[in-house]
Amino acid sequence: REAEEMDPQQRLLLELTWEALERSGHAPKGLKGQAIGVFMGIIFSEYGLLDRDTSKIGPHTMTGLLNSMASGRIAHAFGFHGPALSVDTACSSSMVSIHQACKSIQDNECHTAIAGGAGLMLSPLPMINLCKLHALSKDGRCKSFSANGDGYGRGEGAGVVVLKRLD
Repeated sequence: REAEEMDPQQRLLLELTWEALERSGHAPKGLKGQAIGVFMGIIFSEYGLLDRDTSKIGPHTMTGLLNSMASGRIAHAFGFHGPALSVDTACSSSMVSIHQACKSIQDNECHTAIAGGAGLMLSPLPMINLCKLHALSKDGRCKSFSANGDGYGRGEGAGVVVLKRLD
């Protein structure tokens, strides 16, 4: 029932965490109770902008919409006992989450870290707003630090990596 009320970004991060652990040679269920940190970049939830039938609001609606819950949800689902941090630094959220994960490993706050991020375009409202703001590039391409830069291009996706100290 909880998954039905959850932002698809959170569902993707849960699934990708499982896959990243498996692909890194770890049995996800075998890591319960270990000092594993979770650092997820996740910004504005467009899922909350979609029309809602208020009679269908349930006990998990709010936690399913709050991006701050994404890292804690993953830590709880897998039984990790390291730091859990959801990062919102706009376009750099995923990169900042990886940076924070590396620092956490270096500072011995955790021995392994799960880091990544998700961003999905689920509602037309942010795109309409960004068009009215003239924030989007006319050709849809980012030209950061270029003299002919005229905005940025939106995209969507998700990814998760497992980070460990190289011994």
